[in-house]
Amino acid sequence: MWFFFLFLFFLTKRGRRRLKFHGMAPFLSLQVILIILMNVFNGLSLTCHQAEYQIGNECCPKCLAGSRVKTHCNEYRSTSCLPCMDGTFTDQPNGWERCIPCTNCHPALGLRVKKQCTATSDTLCKPLEGLYCVHHTGHSCERAHEHKRCNPGQYISQNGTASTDTECSDCSSGTFSNGTFHSCQPHTQCHSLNLQQITTGTSAADAQCGERSFNVGAAVGGAVGVLILIIGGGGLLYWYLKKRAPSDPRSPTREQGTDGEPLAMASPEGDKRENGDHNGGIPL
Repeated sequence: MWFFFLFLFFLTKRGRRRLKFHGMAPFLSLQVILIILMNVFNGLSLTCHQAEYQIGNECCPKCLAGSRVKTHCNEYRSTSCLPCMDGTFTDQPNGWERCIPCTNCHPALGLRVKKQCTATSDTLCKPLEGLYCVHHTGHSCERAHEHKRCNPGQYISQNGTASTDTECSDCSSGTFSNGTFHSCQPHTQCHSLNLQQITTGTSAADAQCGERSFNVGAAVGGAVGVLILIIGGGGLLYWYLKKRAPSDPRSPTREQGTDGEPLAMASPEGDKRENGDHNGGIPL
């Protein structure tokens, strides 16, 4: 590059004056200027072949994939290469002095190994079970997240995969899901099972049914009511029958004898006659 700056200095008037002062002008012929320009532009326009890499002003042969440069080439020798060590790789012809470390599929990032690293290819990672990839490069995942969990009242409308998240949808009226169902289930109809409904169903839970309970208060009240009806009905029947019954025919209107025959009524005349008879027919 110093040739280029020297040429620019010569082109300036001040440079030409200083060169003339030192008596160097006769030596800077046109041929020298051309040589300087050729050197400058040759250095600037150095282009290596696709199978070569540039190091300084040299184009050296590249090492094959799976290896790295041990020593660069020079005018006396070609490039020397070494194979990559375990845990490192190069996936293309290169002029690198170091191989690339293999990617670690770290569980903390939600990853596991999909394909092991080789000397010519990097490790391929994939999401852990139950996770999906949120950032990937090529065929390898770099970070994964856990699948979304549907809330109670929702069902899984689309299962999550290694590349997509779970999709959830809301349950319609009269159905429920705890968030793990793939479809909402209808609420249990307790009356159709001859059961009593304990709790009403919601979008997140089914209706709760139980055996019909025995209502003691209602039973006692019913029994008392029946007893009152029986007693009242019996009383009314007794009153009705008593009202319809005739008077007692055996009620005495005349005195009766001991044998049940009616006794004759005594009169004063009869008494007198009886007394006369007893006195010999002589009235007293």
